[in-house]
Amino acid sequence: MKHLLSIDDLGGADGIAEVMKLTDAFVEVSRRPIPKVPTLRGKTVASLFYEDSTRTRLSFETAAKRMSADVMSFSVGSSSVSKGESLRDTALTIEAMGVDAIVVRHRSSGAPHRVASWVGASVINAGDGWHEHPTQALLDVYTVLQRLDTLVGRHVAIVGDIKHSRVARSNVAAFTAMGATVTLVAPPTLLPPSLDGWPVEVSHDLDAVLPTVDVVYLLRMQRERMTEALLPSLREYTATYGLTRPRSRLLGPDAIVMHPGPMNRGVEIAPEVADLPQSTITEQVSHGVAVRMAVLFLLLAARPATDDTGETLAMTPELEALVPEVVR
Repeated sequence: MKHLLSIDDLGGADGIAEVMKLTDAFVEVSRRPIPKVPTLRGKTVASLFYEDSTRTRLSFETAAKRMSADVMSFSVGSSSVSKGESLRDTALTIEAMGVDAIVVRHRSSGAPHRVASWVGASVINAGDGWHEHPTQALLDVYTVLQRLDTLVGRHVAIVGDIKHSRVARSNVAAFTAMGATVTLVAPPTLLPPSLDGWPVEVSHDLDAVLPTVDVVYLLRMQRERMTEALLPSLREYTATYGLTRPRSRLLGPDAIVMHPGPMNRGVEIAPEVADLPQSTITEQVSHGVAVRMAVLFLLLAARPATDDTGETLAMTPELEALVPEVVR
């Protein structure tokens, strides 16, 4: 696998399961007193973020550093973009510095695909417009599997601003590939213009759906992407679609609550609900590092790193055992 631009690049359930298995090994690495391995020593990973990010950017950089890769961080505000440099020229400039992978986040859908067509380095989509966010979907799948063991036969409700959510698109693909049934719950104004090809059900009644779900996945209201008035008010949205404390009591005892962050506490989720034992929000952040280590490994470890003497560097036994199975 050269790039990770979409969940579809993994080829379905088997490809996602391979990432999950590899993530298990990197979770073990992350629990060590010194959570570092030489797996990607000699490799360079560049972050090319045209949108603000906390969780995704820091977890990719942490993942690369834990694998002993060198990290380059690109900041739009202090770059030649402010002087009119194009995305293509910026990507080619970064590639010319000898990077092996470029992690791209951009406000325009399809931007990582364009970067992948221009450069020889591996490209990872860290979120593009309303399109996809594949590594978020992978860490969400991993989080569910840690709590519920399987997604086969599970019912997942994705609630909120579906229309503007790249997370929703990637998660629908990943959850259904792993055997779950997905219901989108939102007001009509916050659904995409067309759901053709989406393997989902749709509901506008959150109270009716909650007792039937194993996972309720809440999405942030992306007001920065809204160019029109889609709701009468946030208060009315919360009253109908927010996971309030009384509404959370409709969930089954084993159901879990998820959110990709950042949260608007008091809008899509009540503060006290975000802190319940059923919530996996901090676990999602923690698992994000190990999942992104797995993705970087898949893309870059096929070209073994060497030390200054030219000798190939050894990996941990757990990772070495996985190489023949997951590296393509």
